[in-house]
Amino acid sequence: MRRLASILLWSVIAAAFIGPGTVTTAASAGASYGLALLWALVFSTGACLVLQEASARLTVVSGRNLGQALREQYQTGARKGAVLLLVLGAIVAGCAAYEAGNILGGVSGAAMATGWSARALTLLSGLIAGGMLWRSPPQTVARALSLVVAVMGVAFLCTAILQRPPLGALLRASLVPSMPRGSGLLVLGLVGTTVVPYNIFLGSGIAGGQELRDLRIGLAVAVGLGGLISMAVLVTGTAVEGGFSFLALSEVLAERLGGWAAKLFAVGLLGAGLSSAITAPLAAAVTARSLLQKGRDDERWSPTSWRYRAVWLAVLAVGLGFGLSGVRPVPAIVLAQALNGLLLPLVAIFLFLAVNDRRLMGEAVNGSLANVATAGVVWVAILLGLTAIARAVSGASGVPLLPGSWLVVAASASMLLLAVPVCRFLRAQAGR
Repeated sequence: MRRLASILLWSVIAAAFIGPGTVTTAASAGASYGLALLWALVFSTGACLVLQEASARLTVVSGRNLGQALREQYQTGARKGAVLLLVLGAIVAGCAAYEAGNILGGVSGAAMATGWSARALTLLSGLIAGGMLWRSPPQTVARALSLVVAVMGVAFLCTAILQRPPLGALLRASLVPSMPRGSGLLVLGLVGTTVVPYNIFLGSGIAGGQELRDLRIGLAVAVGLGGLISMAVLVTGTAVEGGFSFLALSEVLAERLGGWAAKLFAVGLLGAGLSSAITAPLAAAVTARSLLQKGRDDERWSPTSWRYRAVWLAVLAVGLGFGLSGVRPVPAIVLAQALNGLLLPLVAIFLFLAVNDRRLMGEAVNGSLANVATAGVVWVAILLGLTAIARAVSGASGVPLLPGSWLVVAASASMLLLAVPVCRFLRAQAGR
């Protein structure tokens, strides 16, 4: 019973990353490159599990969430201000980027379901999300909307199975990395839409009071199912002919499963967008509170304080701004996911340092295997980020793209530079 409760609890993380961004980015990858980018979802699902387990273990063992742990690690001087500003800025910027995709994706689903104008639906979505956030933390509403998203996920799984992709091709695409020309932004987006930086803080915040064994089982099941649904979306996207759009994907579902599937997709996309439009600003405000609140009795960061509300209002305003600007939803959503992919190494490094701090973790500090896995996640994230940046610069300037081997060397050099302060930190911890 406890393990079932843990699976249900951690399904919030899976529901949080299966939103309009995941549908857009994964289906676009399938429509543009077939199964070639499936490996990126396999990697990012494993990376999500590694980082979420570390942040949850930090809370269970130390009694502090990730934000509180960072505040305690960097208590004084300029270093404190720099670290808090860097992490807070990254998380709030990431949430704002996600919010733009949430509003655009949710409005696209609502437009298919109702036929109303995008501008009116954007304003309505903003009013609903803002009203729910103003009154109280809307966990119940978010969970109800997540149920709609889960049903949509089942539709994608059924469609992917009905397409009967060759098993050999699936295995090869899942295990052998490849980056066709022009795919760098999508690869980074696939990682950014699965390993969501703000989810690492969110997972740390909800882990209190659990047993480590139950926590790990719940996380493995919930994140694994979430990753499987994301992969099913990519496989479904391979059936889209021509340019990707929500309408084209809806038609594929209708062709494979019937007209009801197209309606379910529209409602599911609306539910995913509205649910995420609530949770992204909420996560930004919760993260800001965990980093800046001076003790649990500090009422300046209570859910009804102007500081707390100002954070989620700013994030919601960014989403509304993009929704009302008339930008095309698909490119904007993919770009938002890529931005979060670039932020991932930063959050992963701070988490790595926290779970290796003996003052916080005692004997439950990261073991060698966990450190190798986390370092691998950071290295791949840096490599993908450098590749995406290099491709963007090459496309804009006309300068030939650097060979892949050079990018690997650059990512490895970045890791070596990071390794110097990290090794010093680990040596200091071992001497305590």
